[in-house]
Amino acid sequence: MPIIEINYGLIALVLLIVIVVAVLISNIKIVPQAHAYVIERLGAYHATWSTGLHFKIPFIDRIAKKVSLKEQVIDFPPQPVITKDNVTMQIDTVVYFQITDSKLYAYGVERPISAIENLSATTLRNIIGDMELDHTLTSRDVINSKIRVILDEATDAWGIKVNRVELKNIIPPKEIQDSMEKQMKAERERRAKILDAEGEKRSAILIAEGQKESAVLRAEAVRETKIREAQGEAEAILSVQRALADSIKLLNEAAPSEGVLTIKSLEAFEKAADGKATKIIIPSNIQGVAGLAASMKELFTTDTPKA
Repeated sequence: MPIIEINYGLIALVLLIVIVVAVLISNIKIVPQAHAYVIERLGAYHATWSTGLHFKIPFIDRIAKKVSLKEQVIDFPPQPVITKDNVTMQIDTVVYFQITDSKLYAYGVERPISAIENLSATTLRNIIGDMELDHTLTSRDVINSKIRVILDEATDAWGIKVNRVELKNIIPPKEIQDSMEKQMKAERERRAKILDAEGEKRSAILIAEGQKESAVLRAEAVRETKIREAQGEAEAILSVQRALADSIKLLNEAAPSEGVLTIKSLEAFEKAADGKATKIIIPSNIQGVAGLAASMKELFTTDTPKA
């Protein structure tokens, strides 16, 4: 049976090479997008790695902190605050921040998120303490701006940029909420009454305007009717006068004899003496004609023989 000789030196060399390769591979680091690594060498700050491929010296360099450079949001729990008029309420805030300096963020403050929370709470108490309840409820933008400015200045030394601060909820005491609800209900009822009154006023104005326009239209119709009647009467009179003028013109053109004129006079006298007049004035020329007619009647009556 053959004897296999084991070369322990060669095995050890292979194992050593494998270990070295594994260590080297494990110290190759890739920093992803929007991140940064804070590197310490022998316990002291050495460098800040940005996005890309990097190599860390084994047992000498270490990654002290991995930092996200994206904008981050922290929702803090409600904080008790007291207003200037001694009303205790609960306010919770939302802070939007971004890390701008990884080194300052790693070494500037211990537990930076907790530091921002405590700083925002104390700043909020200071601002609300100078404001009354009604002013607090209607001044969210002012409070947000003041807190943001104060936090931004304080966190510059920590490598943090505070972009926005929002008051998420303002929760007053229960009795204050009940009072506010009653006040809002009364305000809504007052506005409803005002709207009803405005509607009734507008309706009355429209009705009055309609009646006024109707009266004006009726008056215009009556006036137009009278004008048309007057125009009709005037046209009728004018037509009669024109007919009379035409008849006179025709008579003049015909050159009537004295006998025709006398007959026309008698016809006119007959129409005048139709029994309705109590007094009749007879022109002298018609009187003569009438006398002549009477004499002729008597003469004919005398000459006629009796049967």
